Amino acid sequence: MPKEAWRESLRPRIEAAQSELSTQDPDDLARRCGLTHTDGRLELNLLSRTYTIGWPGLTIADIDGSSCPEETAILLLDYLRRGDGSEPIGEWVGFQELPDGMFYRQAFQGYSGDQLVRNLGADIARFRSAAETLDGAPLPMGDAGYAFRVLPHVPIGIVWWAGDDEFPANATVLFDRIAGTYLPTDGLAILGRMLCRALAKAGGAE
Repeated sequence: MPKEAWRESLRPRIEAAQSELSTQDPDDLARRCGLTHTDGRLELNLLSRTYTIGWPGLTIADIDGSSCPEETAILLLDYLRRGDGSEPIGEWVGFQELPDGMFYRQAFQGYSGDQLVRNLGADIARFRSAAETLDGAPLPMGDAGYAFRVLPHVPIGIVWWAGDDEFPANATVLFDRIAGTYLPTDGLAILGRMLCRALAKAGGAE
């Protein structure tokens, strides 16, 4: 499906989510999802970028007022719809352990961890530098591992193995076990891809 047609297909979902959320108490929504609620709008961070959510229309914009792409809008609205206040438990699972994740694991690995390794030239030092630029917290896994608070209640981990003469470098995206509480599996796939792209950019990939 062409990208523009795909974005157009998201609009009914966006409108339905906006309608559903408009009936909720914004203060309770902010509490459950880790947002701030001031001056008639909600604010949250996605990959350290602040988005504002107008109330009660739930229109989403970048902090500078720029419109939000449909892909990002439905991601944030799904997060608000599903959030129940659960805190991350620090138990990491692979994409294949998410609902229906086994069916899409290979595709997800291809455009997330595998693409990140390609973008960074299989250079673990570049990965470490990029992770620290994005305020990643060290994880005791692999040859280098970091956790990122991508959404207020959704951390994502990335573990990197440097590789050797026998095995190539590899990176794997991990999710806290409660991640599915806040987003459907397709939303978590988008979130993982966004994080890998942000790391590639921070690591100097063109």
